[in-house]
Amino acid sequence: MQTKPLSLHHIIKAPQKNTEKTPVLFMFHGYGSDENDLFSFASELPEELCIISVRAPHTLQPYGNAWYAIYFDAPQGKFSDNEQAIESRDKIASFIDEAIDAYDLDADNVTLLGFSQGTILSYAVALSYPSKVNNVIALSGYINEDILKDGYQNEDFSTVNFYCSHGSVDQVIPVEWARMAPVKLSQLGIQTTLNEFPVGHGVAPQNFYQFKEWLIQKL
Repeated sequence: MQTKPLSLHHIIKAPQKNTEKTPVLFMFHGYGSDENDLFSFASELPEELCIISVRAPHTLQPYGNAWYAIYFDAPQGKFSDNEQAIESRDKIASFIDEAIDAYDLDADNVTLLGFSQGTILSYAVALSYPSKVNNVIALSGYINEDILKDGYQNEDFSTVNFYCSHGSVDQVIPVEWARMAPVKLSQLGIQTTLNEFPVGHGVAPQNFYQFKEWLIQKL
């Protein structure tokens, strides 16, 4: 399966097992990383998946990419550029449609896998456009309500599932922020829990195996 020139740069792993309709998993990396980071998981994930790992649109110096700017020297501490985040949210939503059409994928079996900033965007896309997404694997991130679409609370979330996890000693994104996600999701009628692991800002091996098993059950 050749990569096609779509609106966001990406790399792709074709399904190793053919099914009538091909389910797809989109990967969204964290701040300062690129599309190769999470793609290291691809070979270990279910064979029927088409896996598309996407590069964030904003280039950082000297290397890496971001879905939106973070101003670390802001007077109030870290400050996220929510306007850029909303732009990236909608770019991802459009890219999902593009990729499904370009690669002939199953629009009714779409999984988003994010890490850190990529998780924040995955939450934003799934909650703003739930008809486009079936499963979300939210690693080491949180829900930023300021980048959700106006009126998102009125959407139908009955077909969206969330797996949420976080490092209990994460020094980049406090675990307390992540713990709010199941609370906010339950207010929308979405039941999930936060799976915590004794690591920092990363994915423990047992975390990987747990979300893999969760995904197998949801596909």
